[in-house]
Amino acid sequence: MIKLIVGNKGSGKTKLLVDLVTKAANTSNGNVVCVEKEPKLTFDIPSSVRLMETCKDNIEGYDEFYGYLAGVLSGNFDITDLFVDSTLKIGGRDMDKLALFLDKLASSIGSREVNVVMTISADKEELPVSIRGYIM
Repeated sequence: MIKLIVGNKGSGKTKLLVDLVTKAANTSNGNVVCVEKEPKLTFDIPSSVRLMETCKDNIEGYDEFYGYLAGVLSGNFDITDLFVDSTLKIGGRDMDKLALFLDKLASSIGSREVNVVMTISADKEELPVSIRGYIM
């Protein structure tokens, strides 16, 4: 299941994400992963959470980002929760490509019981209608 935390810069998206990561780390019976573009959350999330930075692997654009996340998920079936901060900084601001990326990711997750939560730094009205069903 994919859920989006949506709001403009400064609206508290990352704080909410950190709270959700912490809660998942304390309650999950599997692995919790947090993906960010650059190292910002190192001291904000529990050390039991696997923190990954896309800048280390030069991940840019939604095609590369999809491959990255699909690889992470297929490499470890014990992942129960996957969190992504600053999705638009990694994939880009093309909302149509974002919609295709989310649909493709949701399809690849299929019936796996993994919770995916992403922050989107945009106003709800900026998003295509097809994405709005993912908003928390």
